[in-house]
Amino acid sequence: MRFDHCHYVPCIRWKLGEYQAMFQLSSAAKDFITPLIEVPEIGYDFEERKPAKSVDDHLKDFAKRIRVKWGKRPCFVDLNLIDPSKRLSDGRHPMRFISDGLRDQGCPATPVTGLKRDSDYQRAVRESASKDRRGVCLRIGIEAAAGSGLKGFIDAVLQAVGVGVTKCDLVLDLGAPNFEPVEGFAKLILAMIPRLPYLSQWRTFALIGTSFPSSMGEVKQSQVTIPRWEWLLYKRVVKRLLEDDIRPPTFGDYAVNHPDVLQLDMRRVKPSATIRYTADDSWFIVKGPNVRDNGFLQYRELCASVVDSPHYLGRTFSYGDEYIASCAEGTAKTGNLSTWRKVGTNHHLEKVVKDISSFFGSLGR
Repeated sequence: MRFDHCHYVPCIRWKLGEYQAMFQLSSAAKDFITPLIEVPEIGYDFEERKPAKSVDDHLKDFAKRIRVKWGKRPCFVDLNLIDPSKRLSDGRHPMRFISDGLRDQGCPATPVTGLKRDSDYQRAVRESASKDRRGVCLRIGIEAAAGSGLKGFIDAVLQAVGVGVTKCDLVLDLGAPNFEPVEGFAKLILAMIPRLPYLSQWRTFALIGTSFPSSMGEVKQSQVTIPRWEWLLYKRVVKRLLEDDIRPPTFGDYAVNHPDVLQLDMRRVKPSATIRYTADDSWFIVKGPNVRDNGFLQYRELCASVVDSPHYLGRTFSYGDEYIASCAEGTAKTGNLSTWRKVGTNHHLEKVVKDISSFFGSLGR
């Protein structure tokens, strides 16, 4: 797997709305995306007070769903959201089970590891890398990147998984930090990147992060624009790196999601109706009252608000945009919460691909 900085590495938690959004992407967009796919958390049954599923049931369809929804295109696969103590009923480590399944499905997936994964996880990654010869992706956080001894930690992981640096992809994951003031944060990242060990040798190098709200409860207005600080940061950082002839990273984000996992008791939660619509340097969020008490028909009015806004890019821009227009007209169903996560994610991914192309085009790159 090889790609340059004119590419896109979104971190996608592999749930219904997200994988349906990727399935509906245009072929042109898919060609410029290598997703970092997170196997989602198992979840918790609050009524029964136990995990919602066994690990076997949770993982059994994952590999097949990758093939059906993403095809035989490259991707990264990370099990960081799965309890490291979990094992399949036959004793297999979840990473080994996933790797075996993806291999059987013919999916060219690269396993993701990190600096603090336990020895069993690293052995499973090593086995996958040995069998598939697709290398490994190393995902490190900003605290580790800024700390001391990073090279030693990286060397130890590479030795544990049996892969050289030239066959390893590096993802610098900012998570969801405080980006403001963005000028000061950009200086921090600009000081950090040139000091990363083996910067010129990694097979690929991506910078991901997000400023998306952790929940829609933070949105207090019916219509609001929120800066896409990770995109604003990226443009500042990359422009300076290119000027200084330093390797620039590929852009990545968390689409219209937040990296934190919230285990919510849905018996007590009343989620609001929202449309998450990505604009040039911001998100345009349109919000209505909770759907439990007010239903989903309100989405027709919310969609009309998006279509009438200056941010709307037209119904032919993406599958998500067509759905918004059709719902506003009354010809598409008002769906459910997964429908609107699909719509927002699909539009976002198409938009970011075009944002990246336009940005590097403006720089003559």
